[in-house]
Amino acid sequence: MYPTVGRLLLAIPIAIFGAFHMMNAVEMKSMVPAALPGGVFWVYLSGVALIAAALAIILQKMAKLAAILLAVMLILFAVLVHMPKFLGGDQLAMGSVLKDLAIAGGALILASTEKN
Repeated sequence: MYPTVGRLLLAIPIAIFGAFHMMNAVEMKSMVPAALPGGVFWVYLSGVALIAAALAIILQKMAKLAAILLAVMLILFAVLVHMPKFLGGDQLAMGSVLKDLAIAGGALILASTEKN
């Protein structure tokens, strides 16, 4: 029971974050690092990736790979998107850094328990 509940507690919020990326892409494009061309494309791509990871985890199809890739993406978000904002004086950005790192940790724990 616990693994199923844990899988859902990880995947459902990730799917919702993905949906938020899709619904608010234009507003979120300012979060894409300036050195990365394409702005809104990256918001949509990350939204699709979040939803795909959530589905893979829920359906247990390539869940280990999905969890590892999710963790990598969230660590990149923490370092490349949220940490520069924190270092630039946005104290609230640290909450996003910690959230992304915590979820990445959970995804890596899940990956370690998956067989595929």
